[in-house]
Amino acid sequence: MFPFAPHLRSLKPARRMITVAGTLTGFTLVAALGALPAAPAQAATVATCPVPVLSQPFLQWGDANQYSLIPDGSFESLPVGWTFLGALPVLGGQPYNLTGKPSLWSLAMPLSSVAQSPSMCVEPNDRTFRFMARSEGAEATLRVQLVYQTPLGALVSAGTKLTLHSTWAPTAILHTGAALATAIIGETAKLSLRFTTLSGSARIDDVFLDPRRK
Repeated sequence: MFPFAPHLRSLKPARRMITVAGTLTGFTLVAALGALPAAPAQAATVATCPVPVLSQPFLQWGDANQYSLIPDGSFESLPVGWTFLGALPVLGGQPYNLTGKPSLWSLAMPLSSVAQSPSMCVEPNDRTFRFMARSEGAEATLRVQLVYQTPLGALVSAGTKLTLHSTWAPTAILHTGAALATAIIGETAKLSLRFTTLSGSARIDDVFLDPRRK
């Protein structure tokens, strides 16, 4: 378990968004995922996903959408179901209290490290996600991929590349591809988010999904 830091260093708000290159559209069905195993390949069988707890964490950046924190997406306790290769929760989180309380921890991702979230139930309306991130040095590049579980194996997106800078900032609003995935798999699907550091060293914190309720 993680000990908690006694205080959080205060930083001035940074309003700039993290630069995005590439797209999250385009999936590849893979039978094996190398050293990072996916969860057991199965589609969600429920007709609807559980109703999430919603908030507006990105309101100060002009985003009034309602979001829910993904499982252990704040890294404030030992992340359950996450898979880490070189990534590690460390002291020092984003300074904006997006979850309603100070963020004392974040996920450190050195060069070539990989982190994958546990699978979560998504519906066609669960279309976007975003999170907080920064580089450890002047700049870092992070790739974000979607991993959907199907009876045939993992459906993995080509991913999108984010350029991170040294101050904490929200990423752009990224797309889950849930409408396409559920059209292929069924009414609901199982989604994991995969993060890979391509250059420099990165930190991520407070990963939120936007369930656009009907």
